[in-house]
Amino acid sequence: MASESGDLSGKVALVTGGSRGIGRAIALELAERGADIAFNYLRNHKAAHEAEEAISALGARCLRVRAHLGDSDAIDGLFKKVSAEYGRLDILVNNAASGVMRPASELEDRHWDWTLDINAKAPWKCAIAAAELMTDGGTIVNLSSPGSTSVLPDYFVVGVSKAALESLTRYLAVELAPKNIAVNAVSASFIQTDAVTAFPEGSIAYEMAQRPTPAGRMVVPEDVARVVAFLCSEDARMIRGQILLVDGGEMLVRR
Repeated sequence: MASESGDLSGKVALVTGGSRGIGRAIALELAERGADIAFNYLRNHKAAHEAEEAISALGARCLRVRAHLGDSDAIDGLFKKVSAEYGRLDILVNNAASGVMRPASELEDRHWDWTLDINAKAPWKCAIAAAELMTDGGTIVNLSSPGSTSVLPDYFVVGVSKAALESLTRYLAVELAPKNIAVNAVSASFIQTDAVTAFPEGSIAYEMAQRPTPAGRMVVPEDVARVVAFLCSEDARMIRGQILLVDGGEMLVRR
């Protein structure tokens, strides 16, 4: 049960990539705390429909929008739909991410552009569009990963994009502070979602994704969702431009 300080009743939240995995868990957590939800998805209509039903079952209003965040026009269209449905926005969670898992020597220009467009450019564009709808202040939370500061196998361009996202978080935290918009990021380690299957079986990264953390288990999407919800609460208003690591202690012992 959420504490009173964590109550988000009356708030409107947009979660990018909210149909599956971490994004779905975040959308459900925010809805359970009283927020109305909007989320975008790209291809999986079934997962998007199921997420919408789960959110609505919690008593929250829900807007489901198909939008490719690598397309600036699609981002504009997404925020126009949020504005038309709700008239405002209080919370933006930049969760959607993509990337090509290859070493630097095997990347092509299109791999770089695809990954940076979705993982860094889109959060920037979304944040600026969200700020226009946050007339009474708000919260922006970006989803990063430890690959932004540590070298992970075949993670080159994704790691670069996440490093850019963390820098973006700090700059926006200062620029948007006069509008009473708090900007932070949550960095989540290997999590038990479909994304883990992106690592080739038998690879170092795959093995890292399977082993327990010092906390005794792997991180699950709900762990990340609760931290995101905390950052959206009044208790976190004086946290600005920070990267909160949710990894069960994994990075303390990683070799």
